[in-house]
Amino acid sequence: MVRSRTALNQNELLGRYREVRALSEALASPLSDADATVQSMPDASPAKWHLAHVTWFFETFVLRDHVEWYRPFDPRYAFLFNSYYEAEGPRHARPLRGMLTRPSLEDIRAYRAHVDTALATALPMLPPEAQAMVLLGLHHEQQHQELLLTDILHLLSLNPLEPALYDAANDLPAPVPGPLHWIEGRQGLVEIGDDGRTDFAFDCEGPRHKALLHPHALAHRLITNGEWTSFIEEGGYGDPSHWLSDGWDWVQAGGIVAPLYWQRTDQGWTRFGLDGRKPVNPAAPVGHISFYEADAYARWAGARLPTEAEWESAAQNVAPTSGNQLDDGACPRTRAADSGSALTQMFGDAWEWTGSAYRPHPGFHPVEGAVGEYNGKFMSGQFVLKGGSCATPRGHMRPSYRNFFHPHQRWQFTGLRLAKDL
Repeated sequence: MVRSRTALNQNELLGRYREVRALSEALASPLSDADATVQSMPDASPAKWHLAHVTWFFETFVLRDHVEWYRPFDPRYAFLFNSYYEAEGPRHARPLRGMLTRPSLEDIRAYRAHVDTALATALPMLPPEAQAMVLLGLHHEQQHQELLLTDILHLLSLNPLEPALYDAANDLPAPVPGPLHWIEGRQGLVEIGDDGRTDFAFDCEGPRHKALLHPHALAHRLITNGEWTSFIEEGGYGDPSHWLSDGWDWVQAGGIVAPLYWQRTDQGWTRFGLDGRKPVNPAAPVGHISFYEADAYARWAGARLPTEAEWESAAQNVAPTSGNQLDDGACPRTRAADSGSALTQMFGDAWEWTGSAYRPHPGFHPVEGAVGEYNGKFMSGQFVLKGGSCATPRGHMRPSYRNFFHPHQRWQFTGLRLAKDL
């Protein structure tokens, strides 16, 4: 799952471990035991489960497999907090994770402390392959930090009181950006995929390979809430000519009329977030839209979604730590694009749907063992998203990073950038 890299500095690795683990605790700090226990839908998991599962990952694939003196905190947790690793044996059913009233949130925090102490003690003695597994576990936990935020947002949205988890102190108002500009992309053969220049990459990001790009252009920024409102007001959700057949069926069956968490009031559109219900900011990038919605908007706008190769080629000269990403335990906020006509918002704000199926790169082979189940077995029926979101921890993103979801899913911070043929 992790590409071979140069030897890791133990002090730096321990520092990163403590930093990532502390952020998870900060994100969960406002939660009550009840908040952290309930599961809002099968696609989501309780916050308590996220905190425990990432800890099980370190306990299992690092401490159990590489540290002779380590003893499990509670052997029963292996059944409760395995996610989908068939090689690790039976596990608690995913749709029933919200039934785990015990162990308590306090118990899970004790579990985390137990594993953290053991790993810090063992780290100087770990072989290189085990240290690489620690690094993998950190990127795995960063994925779950984003999932923790999106899952608790979905949970709170189902509460009629619409409670806020955070205040609005970090809101970032901005003027509505100007019209879209089109940036011509590279043509001909380009190279995409993991280039080996970072200290980590998931296996599905490689191998590096050539892709053929035809003449095309990308919009210089993401589509905004204000532009999406025009799509709504001009009947975009009611015109089947914009929609794929499966998407139109999804709209009709679900009565879909706007992005997830939007509501129309006498004063206009509002949205629900971790800071409660607020008026929709027309300057902010639209979020919580499905692939079906993104594709329909692109057709309505006379454009299309970019391919994975087009997006990744354009992002290779953009700093992946730029943009509006998650830095601390505060609620993430979206903001408007910077002024100008250069490519912007390539990283952060909202995951960008592409028109590319999540399939293996040429020459891809999953790694051996249980961790080989991490990515490869999900390469069916899903689409690639690129760039991260306002809930993605800064430092977790790369141009080659491949997120993937089914086309109807939209509880993540998902948006879109337009592309067109030239």
